[in-house]
Amino acid sequence: MEFELFEEDAGIDASANAAVHWEAACEVLGRLVSKDAYQRWFRSSRLLGVEDNRAVIAVPNEIHQVWIETNYLPELASAVSESIAGVCGVRLVVDSNPAPEPVAASGESPVFPSEPVAAVSLSTEITLEKRLKTAGVNPQFTLDSFVVGANSQFAHAACEAVAKRKGLGYNPLFIHGGPGLGKTHLMHAIGNEWLRSVPASRVVYLTCEKFTNEFIDAVRKGDLERFRKRYRSVEVMLLDDVQFLGGKERSQEEFFHTFNTLLDGRCQVVLTSDRPASEIKNLEPRLISRFECGLTVELQAPVFETRLAILGKKRDEWKVKVDEGIIRFLAERIRSNVRRLEGALMRVATFASLASDQITEERVEHLLRDLLREEAGKQVTIDAIQRVVADHFDVRLADMTSRRRPASIAFPRQVAMYLSRTLTKGSLMEIGEAFGGRDHGTVIHACKKISSQIEADAGVRDALGAIEATLRR
Repeated sequence: MEFELFEEDAGIDASANAAVHWEAACEVLGRLVSKDAYQRWFRSSRLLGVEDNRAVIAVPNEIHQVWIETNYLPELASAVSESIAGVCGVRLVVDSNPAPEPVAASGESPVFPSEPVAAVSLSTEITLEKRLKTAGVNPQFTLDSFVVGANSQFAHAACEAVAKRKGLGYNPLFIHGGPGLGKTHLMHAIGNEWLRSVPASRVVYLTCEKFTNEFIDAVRKGDLERFRKRYRSVEVMLLDDVQFLGGKERSQEEFFHTFNTLLDGRCQVVLTSDRPASEIKNLEPRLISRFECGLTVELQAPVFETRLAILGKKRDEWKVKVDEGIIRFLAERIRSNVRRLEGALMRVATFASLASDQITEERVEHLLRDLLREEAGKQVTIDAIQRVVADHFDVRLADMTSRRRPASIAFPRQVAMYLSRTLTKGSLMEIGEAFGGRDHGTVIHACKKISSQIEADAGVRDALGAIEATLRR
């Protein structure tokens, strides 16, 4: 293999000249990566020459090559470009010949000169930002920025345990729920927390579609070995929308072996899907069993109080002026998912910033007529709630309106009142009338009781989640 070596100085051969250039590059590299990272991944590397304006750098083995290309390529390219004129990129090759130990005139390492503490801190921040970008992790999606409600409390706690490496048995962690409920947010939050606490971790976030496309491309180019090294050497894999594996036999086969390799190496795997693993069509049983062997958590549609909190947090975060009455209006009318809720707030806030007069509910209703029309199409009736609740708890539909008060009937009736209050636009009086002419105080009591039980009892939470899912369908 031939490379263009650097122009020889008088009395100095080309290889010596390359060593001088590499030492200069290492001086810069030492300011971009940690001392431990340099010692582990770059100390045994050396500069061979230049090819097509790219510096060709030898590393001792394939592990070094894959790790540097995945985690430190931007830093390495920046250091080389700054140190060697005319070079605008790097290429790594495996060469088992050891690199000579760098020697400084003072006897100290030429790579890490004394630097002010502030400079080191800045370098660490830049490195973290680049690590998040390389891993595909959005720095804005954190555990703290996620609004926790009864619909997401369990899922958030599980993700926090995994992110802080306390959920050792939660592998894989399988998160499922409808679109726009926060699955991707929680997945990015895990990556954020992991990389902030252990910066050298090998974390990767990707969608199932990207995994499949890269696999197909690797097969076409005959580059499967490189593809497998990339994804089977990670410490944390965050795979979004795994339901897209359904029906893709070769991709399922490849992911099956990738999944086994990661779990055998005690690496963390987190998966998201819009439905439980057992409901993914055309997914191999062996993958279903593996997806279910860890911890499965569900994200449900947020209740009114949670929707209100989400809108309030976003209003403060975006620093927009929207009246509390409008916030409540949005929380009452937009119920299907968080993404749509945030989109509605952004549309209203933008209009409010441009409008010269006070924005009213009538104006908002006109502004969001397309969203509200679609939401209304998904709305449920009190009659439908009574039927589904009676069926779920195996009581007679007539018990919803009767005066009988045994616990086996009173509790389902209270659940139906609570859902009627949160899922319909019925007033307290209207709901009371629908339940056998009860007064509004009885409805308020039922709503408060069920609301407190949702917070305290996972069984009640699960029951309401199942009922709401049935009603939405």
